Amino acid sequence: MRKYRWVITLLFFTTQLLTGCIEEYEADISAEDSHLLVVEGTICANSQNTFILSRTQSLHSSETPEMVRGAKVTVRGTDGSEVVAQDADGRYSCSVGTLSTNVEYYLHIETDGEVYESEPQHPLATEKIATVRGVQNTPESAIDVLVTLTAPANADEVKYYSWTYDETWEVHSDYTTFWFFDTATLTAVYRANQFPHVGWKTATCPSIIVGASTNYASQHIQNLKLYDIGRDNERMLHRYSGLVSQRAITKAEYEYELARRQAGSEMGGLFTPQPSALPTNLHCLTSKKHAIGFVGCSLNVSHYRFFLDGATYSIYHPLVSDSREWLEDCSEEDCRRMATSGKYLCDWQDDRVIPGGVLRTAWAYDFQLDVRSKGASVVEPDFWSLKGDVSD
Repeated sequence: MRKYRWVITLLFFTTQLLTGCIEEYEADISAEDSHLLVVEGTICANSQNTFILSRTQSLHSSETPEMVRGAKVTVRGTDGSEVVAQDADGRYSCSVGTLSTNVEYYLHIETDGEVYESEPQHPLATEKIATVRGVQNTPESAIDVLVTLTAPANADEVKYYSWTYDETWEVHSDYTTFWFFDTATLTAVYRANQFPHVGWKTATCPSIIVGASTNYASQHIQNLKLYDIGRDNERMLHRYSGLVSQRAITKAEYEYELARRQAGSEMGGLFTPQPSALPTNLHCLTSKKHAIGFVGCSLNVSHYRFFLDGATYSIYHPLVSDSREWLEDCSEEDCRRMATSGKYLCDWQDDRVIPGGVLRTAWAYDFQLDVRSKGASVVEPDFWSLKGDVSD
């Protein structure tokens, strides 16, 4: 008993010592490491390239990032080629045509009297995506989205990739109606398509996913999990489609993305590296200023659109009670009052021609009938009619 009391006493004093030593840590950042230029974007052939320029802010700042406007941004090649990007509120866009594998390309930036350039790089070719599929390992688990690449040409060469994805899924309104109550004639009229009850929502992945082929046989990436969708998520209630974009990257860009992710998850920690310590291929040619970012160069980007049908998985459908308002024995005048109060007729069951029969109606608000109230668009995506997966 005495031994246990001693242990408890030691733990108490140790806790007091640790909590008494906590102080707010303020990093000592030099002038060269503050207000850094941040560059996001990739040089990619035969596409519209967009480069986002901003400045770093203090760790405790709650303001939105400061966009860099009025800069001169160009995509250049070692063959003397140059494409000028146009500024749109800190987003610099230009159309880049065919790139040559024999030429190195880089980004040139002039802003605030400084000149920055990314390291020249040969454009990398990207293999096609073989398949993207959704797998549910148990009836209670989420649906994992797995990607498999085509077999590499060189089974001994380590390859690095980045992936992003866009999502589209079908949404239905809470209720549908084929009835309309005419308050002038006090009658129910059959009227279809009063409210759009089917719509679509979209989303873009919040971050870049990176991977390497080192742990795969013959350097062939197979069944790599990109993300998952919960079985109770709205996305899986009906039909879902994802567009996966794949790009081959260098080992240096792969390491930059890993370091950026680690720095983001540990932000504010005692041993968190300063932003200028992140690996980068951007350099200031006119001073010792640092920049943050990594500008890659790609010959192409591979895309794969896939579809998932919620009916083929074990999806959790929560039990929802009928929230429509039912009038069990009503008159046309009761219906008029419901209509003028802002509700819409959903169901009309008139059994008054039968002895003892009554009129039974159901009513709902427009936000329960119109799928747009859920934030959905009623414009069907042009790819929604596809019956199977598509890759390019």
